[in-house]
Amino acid sequence: MSTHRFYTTPVDEVTWDVPMTGDARFTWEYDEGREKLLALYQKGKDKQWDSVKRIDWDIEVDPYDPLGMPDQSLAIYGTKHWEKMGERERKQVRHHAATWQFSQFLHGEQGAMITGARIVETVPDLDAKLYSATQTMDEARHVEIFTRFLHEKLGMVYPINGKLQDLLGETLGDSRWDMPYLGMQVLIEGLALAAFGVIRDVSTKPLPKQILAYVMQDEARHVAFGRLALRDYYAQLSAAELREREDFVIEGCYLMRDRLRGVEIWENFGIPRAEAQEMLKDSPYIRMFQSLLFSRIVPCVKDIGLWSDRIRQAYDDMGVLEMSKGDLDALMRQDEEIAEQIEVERFATEEAERRREVDEVIAEAASSS
Repeated sequence: MSTHRFYTTPVDEVTWDVPMTGDARFTWEYDEGREKLLALYQKGKDKQWDSVKRIDWDIEVDPYDPLGMPDQSLAIYGTKHWEKMGERERKQVRHHAATWQFSQFLHGEQGAMITGARIVETVPDLDAKLYSATQTMDEARHVEIFTRFLHEKLGMVYPINGKLQDLLGETLGDSRWDMPYLGMQVLIEGLALAAFGVIRDVSTKPLPKQILAYVMQDEARHVAFGRLALRDYYAQLSAAELREREDFVIEGCYLMRDRLRGVEIWENFGIPRAEAQEMLKDSPYIRMFQSLLFSRIVPCVKDIGLWSDRIRQAYDDMGVLEMSKGDLDALMRQDEEIAEQIEVERFATEEAERRREVDEVIAEAASSS
């Protein structure tokens, strides 16, 4: 079944071709490896899982309230447009908002899958190639999961946001082997992890909570991988080379803050783009959400050694400099623990339900004898 039938607006191109630059690198050193990276590779192998079996796809989802998020999370809430709407149109708004968000997750995960394969090809060290191969499989699983959720549960897909596409293009089109790490592992994955976490923690619906918790368990390893590899490499770079990476980070962070807002949702409800942009800028929830999106990025940028006065000034201007004090390791441990807890609770509930059914059958048999 073609995804094109689900898109809210027609997608002209069947594929998006990004010109590839840079070298494919072989290494003939098969013994050397960084202990921490090889341990992460082992963890990546141990933690592989099957989304068909692990996720309970039988859970029903109301497409008009798929996430159970409060209406205050909608940029349109409290505006004149919201007040004019009846409940039927408000249901459509909830449907479109969730679909836009999960569609961008889907497109970003495809970008991560391609970037993982790109890193395998271009990175010079074998330990990094080995780990990135496990990440590529993780990202393939995430693409599978978000595709199924959008197709089967929401019945709608939004095209990729233009600014996300620009950032993916810049990440993949750079000939330097470390740039896919920086663009994907630090910026795009960091942004996605924070967005996943907000929805995971606020959503009252079991299926999206499961999906996001399990995906975040994988993503915690991916960000750790980027930190390890880039921290070592950036310690060797000249001031001029570091400045080029800082420019990329600053530009990318402003782009994500100012552009990844979902204006296209509101255009589908007849709100002109300029008015939608003002509405998004004025929304208290959107402002809070956008600041939270940097909770993983800022401490990671600091950790890998891109922490000049220019970087700090940019983050101060964005109002997110305080997030540099965040404990990234603690956040990652929490992501793993939440996924494990959701799994324990889920299977405990299922076991209790099975026992209840058995007890009912036994009681019924006893009463009829």
